[in-house]
Amino acid sequence: MDPYCLKKLNEERRARRAAVLLTDLGDGRDRVIKEGDPVAGLLGDAIRQAFLSGKSAVAEVEGHSFFLNVHVPPPRLVVIGAVHISQALAPIARIAGYDMEIIDPRTAFATPERFPDVKLYAEWPQDVLDAHPLDPYTAVAVVTHDPKIDDQALVRALKAGCFYVGALGSRKTHAKRVERLKALGLSDDQVGLIHSPIGLDIGAASPAEIAVAVLGEVIKAFRARGLQAIRQLEKTA
Repeated sequence: MDPYCLKKLNEERRARRAAVLLTDLGDGRDRVIKEGDPVAGLLGDAIRQAFLSGKSAVAEVEGHSFFLNVHVPPPRLVVIGAVHISQALAPIARIAGYDMEIIDPRTAFATPERFPDVKLYAEWPQDVLDAHPLDPYTAVAVVTHDPKIDDQALVRALKAGCFYVGALGSRKTHAKRVERLKALGLSDDQVGLIHSPIGLDIGAASPAEIAVAVLGEVIKAFRARGLQAIRQLEKTA
């Protein structure tokens, strides 16, 4: 691999940005394509599908063969609220391969004793997320029921294009939340992306069951993200 390409690829990976190392199998030349870079024609279609699926592949385009080596950030789960649901969610998220972080300014809840082996921030979400920005490969689950904690996290999650944004609460609670978020400048389309009530509809009642429902919905959103977009591309091809 060209040393310049390797440096550029590593920079993208450190910044949690998706990239494809494109190799022309005819002459061996490499180049790095960042997600969102304009690439025209059939090769551009193949690269977009590779980003969406996360799978490396060989693409045959107009008599040329290209290897698309896809580098997609591992999915991350950021939970706002150090509550019982979060305690149950931490071990199953780890088993499913999600890097999980918990943010809660309430120091009585956000303690290492309650959340061993979890990246924990006993700070206000806006301060943490300004220092550690969200990205499209991050899911955000908001579970505190406290607008002072929840709302700013939701604003940042929706503006960052997180692949999943969920919020705990009844439909009545969510209706009030929607009005607050609109007052903070979010559009109807943005607010409409919030999954609320949070989690798959499996009749979950206990914190552990709600945690299972939340992780199931997160996984569904992550996997469906690529499938839905690929199908849309196929329809317009």
